[in-house]
Formats: sequence, C-alpha cells, structure tokens
Amino acid sequence: MKNNYKAVEDTRITISELMLPSHTNFSGKIHGGYILNLMDQIAFACAAKYSGTYCVTASVDTVDFLNPIEVGELVTMKASINYVGRTSMVVGIRVESQNIQTGKVNHCNSSYFTMVAKNDEGKSVPVPGLIIKNDLEIRRFLKAIKRIEMKENRKLEFDHEDFIPDTYLKDLENYNVKIAINEGDN
Repeated sequence: MKNNYKAVEDTRITISELMLPSHTNFSGKIHGGYILNLMDQIAFACAAKYSGTYCVTASVDTVDFLNPIEVGELVTMKASINYVGRTSMVVGIRVESQNIQTGKVNHCNSSYFTMVAKNDEGKSVPVPGLIIKNDLEIRRFLKAIKRIEMKENRKLEFDHEDFIPDTYLKDLENYNVKIAINEGDN
C-alpha cells in the first residue's frame, strides 16, 4: 500500500480544444456527448497522473449543461482531485467555453468523475493520500463525502429488497405522473 501523499495543486490538469463543425449536434451546438468524452479523457489523465496507475471510470455524478457551446469557441477543461478513498479518486472538472473573438467566457459544466486505480491484472490498488491546504480544497473534499453518503443512502432506501412503493405514492402527487398499477403487476 502506498503511504505517500500528494497535494491537490500537483493533480491539476488543463486541456483546451477548438470546437469544430464536426462536433455539433442537429441544432448546430457542440454535442454534449462529445464534451462528456473530453471530460472522461481529462478525468482519466488527472487520476492516472495522481495515482501513477491505469484508471477506470466508476461513475459520473452531476452533469448539468449550463450553457451551450458554439462552433469556433475554445473549450477549456480544468480537473483536479477533490477526494480520495482507498482505491478511488473523485476528479472535479470545470468546463468553460470562450468566444475567441470577443474573449467572453461561459461556465458550461461542472462534474465529478469517480475513478478507480487498477494494476496490470485489473485489480483495484491503493492510491496516495491527499494533502489539502485551503478552505476551497477542504470544501471540495467534504462535498465529495456528502455526495458519496447521499448516494449510499439513496441506494439503501430505494434498492432494498423490502422497498414498498405504496409508502411513497403520496410523495408523487405533485408531479407530472399518473400511477396506473394493476394488481397483477406487483
């Protein structure tokens, strides 16, 4: 097991790419799937740089597309390690687009990729500890812990074999849903 520690600033990676017409969706904006592909690449690079091993994407959390990206804009992605577990790392990614003619910058997306370090046999391996040095790094680490806890609680509540949907039907009354359960469907 690795006992070493690395500072957050040593995990930072930035990539920039000019958005081309070949990256567009049917409405002429840059395709979200293309941006997700770039995000996965920077998450891998950040996690592999940090852990010194091959890494795989275990999950992607909170992908909210805030602003569209236009053809001809320069997209910059910034990534750093926000949290480490025993074999996993949460990579925080910020995506910005810049109109290179006007200089205007838009925040387009922030997301969190959980990456797992692997050895040559595909087994999970321990990662270095994280040195956090300021309030922002503490906040990011704590937010990652909360996201992990919320995910585990949600799984316990809704994926349990004793889950009883009837106890939640009242919660659905204010949503755009019609419950049409037949007795034989349960």
